[in-house]
Amino acid sequence: MARVMLIEDDHSVRESLRLSLGRNGHDVEAARTGEEGLRRLSAAPADIVVLDLMLPGLDGFEVCRRIRAGGSTPIVMLTARGDDLDVVSGLEAGADDYVVKPVRPRVLEARIRAVLRRGGPATAEAASAGPETHGDLTIDRGALTVFRAGVPIALPPMELRLLLELSAAYNQVFSRQQLLESVWELDFLGDSRLVDACVQRLRAKIEDVPSKPRYIQTVRGFGYRFGPL
Repeated sequence: MARVMLIEDDHSVRESLRLSLGRNGHDVEAARTGEEGLRRLSAAPADIVVLDLMLPGLDGFEVCRRIRAGGSTPIVMLTARGDDLDVVSGLEAGADDYVVKPVRPRVLEARIRAVLRRGGPATAEAASAGPETHGDLTIDRGALTVFRAGVPIALPPMELRLLLELSAAYNQVFSRQQLLESVWELDFLGDSRLVDACVQRLRAKIEDVPSKPRYIQTVRGFGYRFGPL
């Protein structure tokens, strides 16, 4: 399974999640503060971080930003409520997904599995097709790599999955709910903020001017499409 860094200040919640994740086969490293979690991540990188937002000292938002600035380690944040400000701020800071407290271990496990799939194994057709080029953007589905003007772009799992999904159907319009189902694997009425925040972060990496995107176009009132202008 995965090496999980769990950063949670509440002892009972931390121990409960550590035990439940361990029972699912994960190697869990637990930290009480953001500072401790960052130190441990620096010493031994994790496959995924489960991060509480309301931490003493360095809060979860800043921890999330620092983790994201240093690489593409996926992050699932824990929030005490589905509050708009908390969720949006966490997603904008770089989280890939969120789970509302009180955390149900089965829900958290499902979110971890979905985030870690990274777009899934390449099909034989995708692997043999070779890289595809769109303007200065090169996508290799077989290798799960993305280059912009020849420079590799490190994308966290959900951003990579979103780009692969959109670019696989040139000019096709996807609703936010369709993307929630195919990328986040949420087969119920999910949170469209996950999609919008992920698009915003992805545009910042692949677009010359994110506010005037060339690649990921917004279709007002519906969703998004991939179609270089």
